[in-house]
Amino acid sequence: MEEWEFGRAVRRWRERVAPESVGVRLGGRRRAPGLRREELAGLAGISVDYLTRLEQGRATSPSSQVVEALARSLRLADAERELLFRLAGLSAPGPGIVPTRITASVQRLLDRFVGIPLVIYDAAWNLVVANAPYDALMGETSALRGNERNGVWRNVVGPPSRARQTEAEHDEQVAGLVADLRMTAARYPADQGLRRLVADLRAASPWFVELWDTAPDPMPAERSRHKVIDHPTVGPITVDCDTLVVAGDDLRIMVYTAEPGSDDAERLELAIVLGTQALA
Repeated sequence: MEEWEFGRAVRRWRERVAPESVGVRLGGRRRAPGLRREELAGLAGISVDYLTRLEQGRATSPSSQVVEALARSLRLADAERELLFRLAGLSAPGPGIVPTRITASVQRLLDRFVGIPLVIYDAAWNLVVANAPYDALMGETSALRGNERNGVWRNVVGPPSRARQTEAEHDEQVAGLVADLRMTAARYPADQGLRRLVADLRAASPWFVELWDTAPDPMPAERSRHKVIDHPTVGPITVDCDTLVVAGDDLRIMVYTAEPGSDDAERLELAIVLGTQALA
């Protein structure tokens, strides 16, 4: 197969996707069917320039993460996903690799969380996908690249998030994340990306090294946690954060809600409206 067939396949599948079926709001006149390049790029978490080069054959070595993100954003069936990996010169991830695949059944479930902030992480705490309400509440995620998309990295190395925490709360959260990451590394020993992440964390943070070498096994995750989000426009919002685990695919779905009828629910709704307008 010629390398340019990958780009042609992506463009063909992009043009068949109804924007509203993947949560893209219609606006203005559309000259072509399906998703625009900037819309697919946003869904997949890559730049428009890179997607353009992939479609035109000027970029011919996409990573497995990029191919998986495109397959997920295009809602490809299993056979089409396998084909996209082959066209990229890759094999679809198999046993021993941290899964990032969102199955059609799980996607149908996620589609029902309309207007509710949610973010999905894999077992290594790499951000798989976040919806527009989440970006509106917590800050845009589409510009995150490399280790910036990893929750352990952001909590250990990166700047503080909008979630308000005491120093003790932050230290407890990081210890739990590192312990969980260590167990993930034991479950997926063949995952080179996970090995690189751990090596980068060890090189960047003596604190991580200490935790990695001494942290106990993680406690069972709490069913729900109260969080105060310091939103830059509407102020503090108290929300419940529930983590749903997709056991077979080893994914974590974090959902943010507020008590119906409360002031926090009104502020959350306002933050989502203002944020999605700004992102659009």
